[in-house]
Amino acid sequence: MPDTKALEEIKRFHDTFCAALGKVVLGQAEAIDHVCVALLCNGHVLLTGGAATAKGLLVQCVAKAAKLDFKRIQFTPDLMPSDITGTEILEEDAQSGHRRPRFVPGPVFTNLLMADEINRTPPKTQAALLEGMQEKQVTAGGHTRPLPKPFFVIATKTSVETDGVYPLPEAQQDRFMLNVEMKRLTSAEEVEIVTKDPARNLAAIPTVVDGERLTAYQKAARDVSVPEKVQKYIVDLTSASRPNTQYAIDYVNQFVAWGAGVRATQNLALGAKARAAVEGRGVAEIEDVKAIALPVLRHRLGINFKAENEGITPAHIVGRLIETVKG
Repeated sequence: MPDTKALEEIKRFHDTFCAALGKVVLGQAEAIDHVCVALLCNGHVLLTGGAATAKGLLVQCVAKAAKLDFKRIQFTPDLMPSDITGTEILEEDAQSGHRRPRFVPGPVFTNLLMADEINRTPPKTQAALLEGMQEKQVTAGGHTRPLPKPFFVIATKTSVETDGVYPLPEAQQDRFMLNVEMKRLTSAEEVEIVTKDPARNLAAIPTVVDGERLTAYQKAARDVSVPEKVQKYIVDLTSASRPNTQYAIDYVNQFVAWGAGVRATQNLALGAKARAAVEGRGVAEIEDVKAIALPVLRHRLGINFKAENEGITPAHIVGRLIETVKG
């Protein structure tokens, strides 16, 4: 269990981080909070939501507040895997005249990678991120190269109703710890944006934490205790999401094609730890699991045709799981 001082520092970091980003990205307090939790868990984030909901602005704010080296890739249909990981070129030695290969690192070699509109490129290119996201390394040109620490991917996903998009493979989606949905703004929030133009304050965002301090916070958050009853609740929750098993609830059997896997179980535990830490607690509770369940599970549930026809979404299913599974 982390000491009291470490928990106080994490809570102060969370509050300062969310306040700083909230001055630029208006009306998205919940999304900012979830992204902060993902940073503490060293997890990747998939940002979804309609157009002009400040997804890109949020990523830029994160990079500035956390003092992270930041690169952005615009995913397009003609993007190649080497455009992400890097490529080898032949370089001539000026003295010997011999040519030798030299690896030119791609944009994945950074602290924070923004994969913009990740589903606009074919699955083959999307897969170039899999090793980096899971193993924190890249294999290219026959050599395995470690990525900088810390390393995060925050991807934005174009709405499936838009032309020219590809499905995100289940394995790719599962690498994202959280699926954070940017909500539509209210009329009052839109008026505030028009009046104040908060995006112009991006350059003024203070550095809240650096990479070294963030790594220390991540270690302290992982040391938060998860009691046995909370562990059991996490396993029961994910097990109940898997259709046609002895643990599945009836609602899942009706509307779910596939449920959450083991990574979801692990991420629920990590997220619950981080949620407890940002509130200054050294022990996770069932309420922490419930608070993080939607962004952890939403993208890991495949709905069937019946659900689509009846307008049932993964969010509805997560809500029913939380209602049904008792802690």
